[in-house]
Amino acid sequence: MAVTLKDVARRAGVSVATASRAFQRPEMLGEATLQTVRTAAEELGYVPNRTARALITGRSGVYGVIVPDLENPFFPAVLKGAQARAQQLGAQLLITDAGESPEGELPLVRTLAPQVDGILLCSSRMDEDSLREAASLTPLSLVNRVSPDLPGVFADPEPGIPSALRHLRRMGHRRIGYVGGPRISRSDKVRRRVIARLCEESGLEWIEIGAFAPTAEGGHDGAEAVLQTDATAVLVYNDLMALALMERLRSYGIDVPGQVSLVGWDDIAFATMAAPGLATVQVPRYDMGVTGISLLHERVFGLSREPGRSARIGLPTRFLPRGSIARVAGEETVPAGSGTLRA
Repeated sequence: MAVTLKDVARRAGVSVATASRAFQRPEMLGEATLQTVRTAAEELGYVPNRTARALITGRSGVYGVIVPDLENPFFPAVLKGAQARAQQLGAQLLITDAGESPEGELPLVRTLAPQVDGILLCSSRMDEDSLREAASLTPLSLVNRVSPDLPGVFADPEPGIPSALRHLRRMGHRRIGYVGGPRISRSDKVRRRVIARLCEESGLEWIEIGAFAPTAEGGHDGAEAVLQTDATAVLVYNDLMALALMERLRSYGIDVPGQVSLVGWDDIAFATMAAPGLATVQVPRYDMGVTGISLLHERVFGLSREPGRSARIGLPTRFLPRGSIARVAGEETVPAGSGTLRA
């Protein structure tokens, strides 16, 4: 005999209405009650009928997620966080890959919109007009991007970048290069501004090395550009690029970190496996996925945190010093706590 919602309610010691809310409107229940109902459902092997729920509520219980590149190691942790939060909310995820094509994102939204209750856009590079069109098709929230009219969560470059630059300055570095990501990347623009401002405040020379694809190939190209500069330390748009850049420099006989120190961004798993370990700015990727789905759920169910405003949440980054940074030979190091770089 098939297990029914009534059976679940009886096992959990709640009303059928409460058991129903656990699957249709979980945000209406406390965490303890929600967990009790879900435990009962798992013990009995109860599976909600999503088709029936969609007919009753007009919602599918599915959220779409669009990422630029599933092969980019930045995104698995974001997706794990998103998946964990979706499960807490009784929802499922439908994940798609935009193939690093800003022009491909809006067509994906058009395709997914009829199938899902809303879409989480990760590191979207659509322009604002395209974002507005996408938002007219389905509720949206953003990860690693902000927009005036949409909820989103992003990695705040502070205190991560100031801490990295303070450390480099203490190690005697005065000429700091930046191997950037795509020019259309919002996070790249923000980081460029922060690095330029902090270098100016502290008397460091900032060398803008260029804009590159956020891939291993982009890191290889960035290495070629680094060789044309006199930078002693280089900040890189992401860890994947930084690791590829390190490998290419060493293939040319450049000592990393003896001649060039490197700092990445993200703290992917491979950063600690490299030799030397890659110093990096750690991004709370899992928490960004959790927050992104929470914001999307609030958008879908009209649970805005700030009436009349879209929530934009910045999660702090953290600098992790590792072996890819060395002292500059012949340069006087700066004592900790000196200079004007602020946290």
